[in-house]
Amino acid sequence: MRSGVILVCAFVVAASWFSCAGKGPVEADSGSQLVMGTFAHVVAVANDSGTAEKCVAAALKEIRRVDELMSDFKSDSDIGRANAEAAKHPVHVSESTYEVLQRSVEFSKLTDGAFDVTVGPLVDLFRTAKKTGAAPAEEQVAQAKTKVGFEKLELNGQNRTVRFSVEGMRLDLGAIAKGYAVDKATEAARRCGALGAMVDIGGNIRCFGAPPKGRDHWLIGVQDPNSAVEGVVGGGLLFTLKISNAAMATSGDYQQFALIKGKRYSHILDPHTGGSAEGLSSVTIITNNATDADALSTAVTVMGPQKGLALIEKLPGTEAILISSVPKYEITKTSGVDQYMR
Repeated sequence: MRSGVILVCAFVVAASWFSCAGKGPVEADSGSQLVMGTFAHVVAVANDSGTAEKCVAAALKEIRRVDELMSDFKSDSDIGRANAEAAKHPVHVSESTYEVLQRSVEFSKLTDGAFDVTVGPLVDLFRTAKKTGAAPAEEQVAQAKTKVGFEKLELNGQNRTVRFSVEGMRLDLGAIAKGYAVDKATEAARRCGALGAMVDIGGNIRCFGAPPKGRDHWLIGVQDPNSAVEGVVGGGLLFTLKISNAAMATSGDYQQFALIKGKRYSHILDPHTGGSAEGLSSVTIITNNATDADALSTAVTVMGPQKGLALIEKLPGTEAILISSVPKYEITKTSGVDQYMR
């Protein structure tokens, strides 16, 4: 019988087991922490409780640091300042933010623009539509699209600055910043002496080393889209993955969406059409770091099953599990994903 703590964050359930007797490594658990617009959960395993607690604290500190730099809701963040000023003049940003923007452009090129952090104007339309229950007019979408496009983002590595070539552009790092924060938090826990750790931010997860109680793997359960309810944690599990030294992320249309005249519109937007991505209810990516997993899960959702799977099959050490939208509800997996299935 399983025992311990089960945490549902956005699209996944992270389960860990805790030792109640005997000697050996011990663990510290952060519980659910509200940050980056979602819940974060850190579990660290170390030789003693003091070290384990320090590892958890260091990981959470790193997550909050990334949030302070990259939130588009904070006017004094790097992204907040860029959105307000970068159309007028170059805006200097931190090393971390610049790194994420560089990686974002690389993903945009890799995916032919399916991944694009300049999608902010379209995100604004989605948020308005969700509040009002009315879809944006075609003219509004067309106007927003003129402000979207990674080629309009000017990065200067020498000065570490960001500039927009079009007035009204807006960055939104919602599809990559959480993964980056997971990576940085994991690195922080390792530096502090963790023998193993799991970091989960809203379904972006990375694990390394020994899990609690000497288990061979960390077990991550992926939620069944058919049982999910927007904004409600829990729901049935579709399958469980065993992760040792890897990261995973799941994107989908079943936790965040706008319901307009009986039709569900995903919060994942297609930069090419200006509308919601269609065809896939859930995309899970497994790879060696959370930044890539986060970005690729969004990109594949936009690209669709055929192009998305073709891309993932070309990337070394990367696997995907795709679930099509209802009523088909078909599961498609890349060739190497079975090694992670429990």
